[in-house]
Amino acid sequence: MLNAVINNGADAVYFGIDGFNMRVLAENFQVNDLSEIIDLCHAKNVKAHLALNTILYNSEIEDAENIVSEAKRAGIDYIICWDFSIIALCKKYFVPFCISTQASISNAASIEQYQLLGAKRVVLARECSLKDIIDIRRKTNVEIETFIHGAMCIALSGRCFMSQDIFGRSANRGDCIQPCRREYEIYDGRKDYSLLLGKDYVMSSKDLCTIDFLDHLIESGIDSFKIEGRKRSPEYAAKVTSVYRKAIDAYYENRLTGELKEELKKELSSVYNRGFTTGFYLHEPDNDDFAHEEGNSASERKEFLGEVINYYKQNKVAYVAIKNVAVKEGDKILIIGGTTGVVEMPVPKLFVDEKPVESGQKGDKVTFLCDNLVRPKDKVYIIRPREAKDKQKFAWDKKEIS
Repeated sequence: MLNAVINNGADAVYFGIDGFNMRVLAENFQVNDLSEIIDLCHAKNVKAHLALNTILYNSEIEDAENIVSEAKRAGIDYIICWDFSIIALCKKYFVPFCISTQASISNAASIEQYQLLGAKRVVLARECSLKDIIDIRRKTNVEIETFIHGAMCIALSGRCFMSQDIFGRSANRGDCIQPCRREYEIYDGRKDYSLLLGKDYVMSSKDLCTIDFLDHLIESGIDSFKIEGRKRSPEYAAKVTSVYRKAIDAYYENRLTGELKEELKKELSSVYNRGFTTGFYLHEPDNDDFAHEEGNSASERKEFLGEVINYYKQNKVAYVAIKNVAVKEGDKILIIGGTTGVVEMPVPKLFVDEKPVESGQKGDKVTFLCDNLVRPKDKVYIIRPREAKDKQKFAWDKKEIS
């Protein structure tokens, strides 16, 4: 994912390491990885932001201090936080810090207080409208960051106790299992009768998407746009980053038209989403902002195809073992690897034993032209249209979750 977003136009990356970030169930980095991650980012002129944005307990302050000091040594650009213990540690080690959206900052007076503490940037509360942001921008010189795409919590800026109360898994510790995303029913115990709670998932918001009015967000004076993507797939991170990169570049080149916005929104809908909403930016959310079904509304899905055996740099040729399903010229594929990131491309002319073939079958070893450098053991996936029956379901039973 890190390489995917770097290679697709991100100016900065925010990430977590084990402990004290809002996605503890994700495949987080380790403290010992900090130097490598930051060096990789800086080599590509990308800033590195470490998220330490959960609540902390007394027994954890020593571990948190170790992380902050290591981040300082490794050259971190920002630590994202809101707990005052982390703010104090950032001040102690002279680490620039950004106030997380978990602080629910929604006015310039609050920003001023965090500025007095040394904050260089704030991530505004999700509840702020575009009108609010324009007004805040006029009244402060602190950098402003806002979310422009990804999952939304119905709870106030994500501060929710539902997961903790039902399963003992705290959202405020990054351990949320999203019970709000499920279908609920009303049960009458005396008559042993139940009703489903309407057609909407009333605690589950659609995903935020701002591509339709991104030009207005740019013109509002927001300094940094944030994409929510932790625990999503590498191809999701690559696609969403590349789409917003295209949109921002198009704006500054005076070609961000309505037609281009529609094309870009279609690209966004091809990867994981729960349907799209504009959130609080343009209006108070209404019934149309709730998800109407459980799981994934993406228009496409990936299916494992095979694995890269070799890549011949001089001729730009990929050598791939097909291990699962057939592939033919024109099919869309993804090549994903730890160093490669994500490469999306249509399949060009295929060859088996240097002879052209109409399709590659399971068990074949094929070659084809590939302009992007890929690597042995990179996984190859074929992209297919997603049907309604492909919708992903989430575990609800306690035993499944644990």
